[in-house]
Amino acid sequence: GDSGDRFGCSVAISGDTAVVGARGYGFGSAYVFQWGGTAWKQIAKLTASDEAKYDYFGHSVAIDGNTIVVGAYGDDDSGSYSGSAYVFQRNGATWNQTAKLTAHDGYTSDLFGYSVAISGTTAIVGAYLDDDNGESSGSAYLFDTTTGQQIAKLLPDDGAAGDGLGRSVAISG
Repeated sequence: GDSGDRFGCSVAISGDTAVVGARGYGFGSAYVFQWGGTAWKQIAKLTASDEAKYDYFGHSVAIDGNTIVVGAYGDDDSGSYSGSAYVFQRNGATWNQTAKLTAHDGYTSDLFGYSVAISGTTAIVGAYLDDDNGESSGSAYLFDTTTGQQIAKLLPDDGAAGDGLGRSVAISG
């Protein structure tokens, strides 16, 4: 990596494959490593198809089997720092971007993609500065990684300003 990459700001592992985020100060990336029996070898470097400076691609990463999700909370598709996440699928020896995830109701400074997790074909993406239940109450979104479609938005019944729901997320089954 290069100076200032912040290599290791996020890490995830599934079986013999590991992914390491390097959000950097500008254009981020994620590195994929595979265990070869005696050592770990880099097999891919992932970047966004529409990469832009200060998207912070790689701030969060998740992997399950042949699917990787990479968060980019600084992406500006729905306003400054509205955020996004990218899905990559393994096809033989290569990893290809297959979807870009954004919230249907994404808005400026939501930080969607600050946290990501995956289980099977379902990804969860946190947006801890979303304001549905008050300023910075936060939310999380579920997506189908095979289609890239949003399945649901998760909000607690007792959500309140400052909760920051979605700062970290996890999913199983």
